[in-house]
Amino acid sequence: MTMRSAETRLREELVAAGRAFRGLGLAPGTSGNLSARLEDGWLMTPTNVGLGDLVAERISKLDWEGNLLSGDKPTKEAVLHRAFYENRPGTGAVVHLHAPHAVALSCLDGLDADSCMAPITPYFVMRVGRLPLLPYFRPGDPAMGEAVAGVAPQRACVLLANHGPVVSAASLGLACAAMEELEETARLSLLLQGRPVRTLSEAEIQPLRETFGAVW
Repeated sequence: MTMRSAETRLREELVAAGRAFRGLGLAPGTSGNLSARLEDGWLMTPTNVGLGDLVAERISKLDWEGNLLSGDKPTKEAVLHRAFYENRPGTGAVVHLHAPHAVALSCLDGLDADSCMAPITPYFVMRVGRLPLLPYFRPGDPAMGEAVAGVAPQRACVLLANHGPVVSAASLGLACAAMEELEETARLSLLLQGRPVRTLSEAEIQPLRETFGAVW
């Protein structure tokens, strides 16, 4: 497969992912952004474009210095994506959404900053892992990227306070699946608030590490 055909295919995958997230109600308005790694740079969804309205040819392509090579101007939240690419080896794609349940969770007071959602299902443990809560930053603030960079070597996903989740994975498909799992777990967490909750024990999590490579 040539580099050109690989890039074309990845652009089409980003368009399809954006439409899927819009269809699921996880990308309201022009919120959210997606990116994916290429051999000679990375693709990034443009600023002020709804994820359901992406056009493959207009998706931003940047080099590893952050320079725009083709397409429209990238999202101002590219700092979140670049922090994962530069600090988490093996990152092939990053997804950031303003998914409603995850955003609602990010607005709650008193969350555990080291792991703000409990291990209530094995799939959350396997696909997301421990989810650190980062402080609030204004959208596009370079400090937001610095905060992500500080945890990216250890964690594949983060939750930004009063903002939403950012997920990295080896491929776009895996990142999208992890984002959906994170949003579903946030929904369940909100449903369970105020009730006694049975979480997975360390003895139950260990086989997930051994069998599926879960990081918890």
